[in-house]
Amino acid sequence: MGKLRRWAAAALCGAVFAGGVLAVAAACAACPGWAWLIRGALFLQDPGAAAAVSWPADAAQTVYKPQRPDRRPTPLPTVTPSPATTQAPTAEPTPGPTATPLSSAVPELPKSESAGRIRSVTLKQGSGDGYVQLAAGSIKNSTEHPDADLRAAVTTQSLPFAIEKNSGEPQILIVHTHATESYQTWPDPVFDENYTARSKNTALNMVAVGAEMARVLNAAGINTLHDTTLYDAPGYTSSYQRSRAGVQDYLARYPSIKIVLDVHRDAIEDSDGTRVKPVCEIDGESTAQVMVIAGCDNGGSAALPNWRLNLRFAAAWEAAMEGAYPGLTRPVLCGYRFYNQDLTTGSLLIEIGGHANTLDEALRAGRYAAEGLVKAVG
Repeated sequence: MGKLRRWAAAALCGAVFAGGVLAVAAACAACPGWAWLIRGALFLQDPGAAAAVSWPADAAQTVYKPQRPDRRPTPLPTVTPSPATTQAPTAEPTPGPTATPLSSAVPELPKSESAGRIRSVTLKQGSGDGYVQLAAGSIKNSTEHPDADLRAAVTTQSLPFAIEKNSGEPQILIVHTHATESYQTWPDPVFDENYTARSKNTALNMVAVGAEMARVLNAAGINTLHDTTLYDAPGYTSSYQRSRAGVQDYLARYPSIKIVLDVHRDAIEDSDGTRVKPVCEIDGESTAQVMVIAGCDNGGSAALPNWRLNLRFAAAWEAAMEGAYPGLTRPVLCGYRFYNQDLTTGSLLIEIGGHANTLDEALRAGRYAAEGLVKAVG
């Protein structure tokens, strides 16, 4: 009986203890961290069982877990370039002869003081004493001969030679005693004082202008040769002696040549160094003005016994150019100049613009001058 009472007392104590544990567990279930309290209580009862139980995560931590703000800069997205579209190769057109394009503006000059000023002007025809009026254009008499003498020389309408069109034999020869003379390479009214306005580049110098003139003449059926020799490249001195020898060689090989044109450009400056640009407007485009020079015999160094015949040709060309393109020409200069004009009665020198003109202006002037020559020779 005594054993039975001890067993009952022990069972009651166990039940009371178990009930207390359950009550504590139930109370802790509503509190944060309840899983750890239960784990601790069970560990006191049975450490092995507590270690074997898989416990759920804290509910509060499952619902909200604060994060520290990421203060690193957000990286920009990387764009992957699309692969280039492969196209069939395009055949390049065969390049034709073209003038070197001009810059759209003056390049930066080394120093501000290196930039010189350019003044544009349209030079007018002359009248009155010292000038001979033509049907279009005029002649400036820079000789000691009276104006009436020059007027009589050009009154005869016929030329001292006859040009054969569509001939297989050369009729005209174009040369450049000062071939390296060149032009502005930008349209702005300033120039580089360190640039001498000379170039051996035949796309920029007088050879380019002569090529345009020869193209026009040949297209019109006038067989024209173009001598591209840089006679002044060895040196300015004796360039006329070298070009004379060259022309004589051409005349010996082609006695059919009637006209020899020595194509230059002028160089006009004011007393303060400003470069003067002789220019006119034709068909809305800026064009260099041209001037024909016909030499006159002075009885000595300029031995030109047939100078009146050369002057007659000059007058006919002047009238044709100015009549077709008003403003294109300056007065023909008749003075004591030699320029190898004794070699043919059709030998003349022509200035196409000046060193302040652009190459494009000179090329246009050369084209119009050649068209005028086509009219003059009939």
